[in-house]
Amino acid sequence: MANTVLYEQQDNVAIISLNRPDSLNGFTTELCAELLQAFEKAQSDEGIRVIVLTGEGRAFSAGADLKQGFVGDRTTQGKLLFEYAPVLTAIAEIPKPVIAAVPGFAAGIGLSFALHSDLLVMADDAFLLSPFTTISLVPDGGANWLLVRQLGYHRAYQLSIESERVTAARCLELGIANKVVPASNLRDASVAWAGELSKRAPLSLAATKKVMRHAMDHDWHSCFTMEAQEQQKLRESEDAKEGVDAFFEKRAPNFKGK
Repeated sequence: MANTVLYEQQDNVAIISLNRPDSLNGFTTELCAELLQAFEKAQSDEGIRVIVLTGEGRAFSAGADLKQGFVGDRTTQGKLLFEYAPVLTAIAEIPKPVIAAVPGFAAGIGLSFALHSDLLVMADDAFLLSPFTTISLVPDGGANWLLVRQLGYHRAYQLSIESERVTAARCLELGIANKVVPASNLRDASVAWAGELSKRAPLSLAATKKVMRHAMDHDWHSCFTMEAQEQQKLRESEDAKEGVDAFFEKRAPNFKGK
């Protein structure tokens, strides 16, 4: 991978960083391709159990790099379908938890990537922004779907059309963010949380993510059925036996993802 995406490993945690700080980590074709490679690398590495997605410099991401957004033969629709969608799909389908750690702000498609992650940690001076009505565009990257489900239609629509800056404290209040931490401690706090989660049973983390993602847009019965199927598979795993043994032996479990 080139330098627009950085990949680092700390124990069982992969840290994937958008690395175009001079452009506030604006998305380009190259960045999307390298980001997808980074998630594929984390997916294939059995030693990685949790992923932290963040941005270098003053922002998580300012969104699409408008200076390069109209370069090349691909249309805007093509970019969304064939550049952004594969990475967003990878975040949703990778069985490992993805924690978005947001410094500064996440705007535009950057907002979509932050919201699309499984968990969200924000610096206390950070904010989220849907700026599309200021440049006569529509929220994209699945932001409409995400915001309406997380906030309800009226609040989501107002936030988007008024291009409101939603502060970290407000995001926590609305349930968009899981945690708000001092800006100076964002990376360490996010990696530390990822490290704690990496000690949890990886098969359980993966199954819970799968079922809850399904639950967001399916009915109760299909969700219940999937729960039963996943529970049966987990109950037969070595990790389930290890978890029960550790409980009765009053020790920390040693999960192996099997």
